[in-house]
Amino acid sequence: RCSSFGTESRGTMSDDQDRLKEEAMQQVKVQAFQMKRSLDNDKLMESLKHASNMLCELRTSMLSPKSYYELYIAISDELRHLSAHLIGDFRKGKKANDLYELVQYAGNIVPRLYLLVTVGTVYIKTKQVPTKDILKDLVEMCRGVQHPLRGLFLRDYLLKSLKGDLPDSGTEAKHGDLQDSIDFILLNFSEMNKLWVRMQHQGHSRNRAEREKQRRELKILVGTNLARLSELDGLNVKIYKENILPALMTQIVGCKDAIAQEYLMECIIQVFNDSLHLQTLGIFIEGCGSLQPKVNVKNIITSLIDRLADFSLENKAEVEAAEIPLFEIFSEQITNVVAARPEMPIEDVVALQVSLANLAVKCYTGQLEFVDQSFAYTATALKEHGKQGFEEHSIYGTTAVSKPLMRLMRIPIETGTVTTALELQNYATILPFLTYDLRREIAVAWAQALVDTGTVLKTGEQVDGFLNVVAPLIVDQDDCPEGDFDEEEFSEEQCLVGRFITLLAADTNDTQFIMLSQLKKRLGGGGEKRLKRTLPAIVFKALQLVRKYYDAGEDSDENWHKKMKKIYTFCHQLISALAKVGEVNLALRLYLQTALAADYTQYEGSENIVYEFVTQAFSLYEDEVSDSKEQMDAVALILGTLEKIRSFGQENFEPVASKSALVSSKLMRKPDQARGVCLCSFIFWANRENEEEEEMKKGKRVLQCLQKALKVANSCMEPTEQVSLFVEIFNYYIVYYEKGAEAVTMTHLNKIKALITENIASVEGAEAEQINNSFKNAIEHVKFMIANPGERSFEGFEL
Repeated sequence: RCSSFGTESRGTMSDDQDRLKEEAMQQVKVQAFQMKRSLDNDKLMESLKHASNMLCELRTSMLSPKSYYELYIAISDELRHLSAHLIGDFRKGKKANDLYELVQYAGNIVPRLYLLVTVGTVYIKTKQVPTKDILKDLVEMCRGVQHPLRGLFLRDYLLKSLKGDLPDSGTEAKHGDLQDSIDFILLNFSEMNKLWVRMQHQGHSRNRAEREKQRRELKILVGTNLARLSELDGLNVKIYKENILPALMTQIVGCKDAIAQEYLMECIIQVFNDSLHLQTLGIFIEGCGSLQPKVNVKNIITSLIDRLADFSLENKAEVEAAEIPLFEIFSEQITNVVAARPEMPIEDVVALQVSLANLAVKCYTGQLEFVDQSFAYTATALKEHGKQGFEEHSIYGTTAVSKPLMRLMRIPIETGTVTTALELQNYATILPFLTYDLRREIAVAWAQALVDTGTVLKTGEQVDGFLNVVAPLIVDQDDCPEGDFDEEEFSEEQCLVGRFITLLAADTNDTQFIMLSQLKKRLGGGGEKRLKRTLPAIVFKALQLVRKYYDAGEDSDENWHKKMKKIYTFCHQLISALAKVGEVNLALRLYLQTALAADYTQYEGSENIVYEFVTQAFSLYEDEVSDSKEQMDAVALILGTLEKIRSFGQENFEPVASKSALVSSKLMRKPDQARGVCLCSFIFWANRENEEEEEMKKGKRVLQCLQKALKVANSCMEPTEQVSLFVEIFNYYIVYYEKGAEAVTMTHLNKIKALITENIASVEGAEAEQINNSFKNAIEHVKFMIANPGERSFEGFEL
């Protein structure tokens, strides 16, 4: 162990860090105890001796930076007791200059300088000599320790000991000013950075990774200098721009060490005020172009952009008053940096454009040209990357550039609306570089954004631009992978496309039809799996449009009748396309739905349109529907539609009614025939005014249908099925009797009631109770009508 004046160095030590640290800590405790006891007994020289012995523990080269730091903290805490005692002595009249000279005779450089700093800081507090002279002396004397680890901690102790005592704008002139403090910190920073960089070049090359790790553990010691600079009272833009930043950049660029450069540039961004950065963007980013190739310049610049973007949002008035073209400066300087660093990875180049685009959307709301510049630059960078650039469809999800590129592509829809994103001229220029999976991901994001926000597309240009982006969702792509696909995911995507169609709302009806025509043309090549999910939405959107034309009236347009017919022709083409790809049930329903719409929006020739759609439904039924259950469902739909139609004249009604009766009577199963014929009765009753004979108008055809149904039911062999049909037909008789069908008389009701009574006893099985309840309910209803007579009396019903 060394003594305070003229000691010998410690002998060889073990590599066991824990043991070495414990030994050193123990020695520190012993010497610290002796030092404090000597101070209590007012034995200053003896206390300095023990302090020197304690500080000798910092001379070791055997401890790791982490262990050395713990030892340094413990000793620094003990030195505070010495400093506090000295301050008390000097306040009592003792001279500080004698002690300041005395400690310089300590035998070992490390204890000597720690004691010199301790006494020097006390000397400064006494104000006996100019502060600036002591600062120059201390910072120069610290050059005596050139061992990187020991030197770094010594200078850190110097900086922390002087906290609060450095001259600033409010200090007496003889003690120095703000510039003296700046010079002191800059010199200390320069020396610490040299020591820190020197660590990289000591030892064997195989330990390089370990040395880099140790250096990163010590970086905060160097960065503390920058933090102290930023805390100086009186620091302004002029001083920072002319004195501080140029000196820092000279030191950082000149050290030519990637670890130091990357950390210190980031440190400058974090510790200094954002208003200072605003005024010095050019100097800072220009310096980025001179950094070592291994420095991640992208992280440095993006960090600065993000900070200034947030600052600009919170301090718009200050930024606008300064008239700083933030985006233009960043854009120009980034271009220069990329040009100066041809080795910069393309993913870093794109990441810089991501930050620029974010800056544009945050600080330049509505100025799309700035965002568009980022896309234009990115497209050019992708084309020129390397010797040949990226080829078409060459960027996969696993490609390094894909991650920042996808972030860039999402910015317009995540920070604005789809309609504003569609105004970007250069957005689509990037899409060809992406593979199918990435383009589909973007397409889904756009469609989802449109649907979630309810954004309305009002022009054909908007629709065309949107369809270009979502093309992977609407048609098969050349680079689409073959093989199985996720049916559920595909269905969700097509549902988004269908929902997007509902958001078309042009300012005029004519424009709306043009937009729907665009959709038909683009979606028509989507294939069977897509058409069945997307074409129905266009059909219903067209039916909404025809309703708007109808509400406007024929006086609104001289070509009103032609336009109405044109829309129905458009719908017919869409539904026929669905039928051709095998969507029979869907096409059948749409034919009938369109027939109802045409019946409501009556105009010149609308009856023929209704007739055409109904006959198409019949043809589709006869040609394509073969399953008995599907046949019954289809007939019910057709007959239900016909019952609602009121536009048929006698010429068109007769063949439609006859066809309805025919398809009903030709159903496969007898019960279905009976039910179908009963449904036909509604058509004849609803359109009875079209009948020429008076008897027909009184419900004769209705009676014929019910009698035909009763005959078919009577031919059923299964008693349960037969009686169930009798009860259903009985209800039809009651309904028409109440409606006033004169052809249906009380005799008919009594006959079928007697028929049911005669046969219901033969019904067995689980359905017997249901049939009995249904029959009882019908009888109860008749009883109610007898008790509460309506327009037609039920008197004579045989209860």
